[in-house]
Amino acid sequence: MSSNKVFIYAEFQVAVPFDQIDWKPINVNMKKFAGLKSKTWLSGIGSNSVGGFYEFDSVENAQNYIDNLLVPVTKELNGNLSVKLFDGDIVENASIGMNSPFYQA
Repeated sequence: MSSNKVFIYAEFQVAVPFDQIDWKPINVNMKKFAGLKSKTWLSGIGSNSVGGFYEFDSVENAQNYIDNLLVPVTKELNGNLSVKLFDGDIVENASIGMNSPFYQA
């Protein structure tokens, strides 16, 4: 699959209230990965699961992030990880029609 816009949805099934996460150094580490355009942090309502919605410039860079950051962190936390990759190119016109911030000029 070749795509110039790839989204990752990732969620750690761990119950950690977001206000107890030291996210600043995590953000610094994440920014070291090639192709990462943005991340929106997610905190589960009522579950305190932690995750994010990410945008990458390629499937290869997204997979590298999964393999070299998300998977190791999951092992470190002794948690479970749910990850899904999405093709952002194929949904571009539909997303523009919904004023998605990921498709603004």
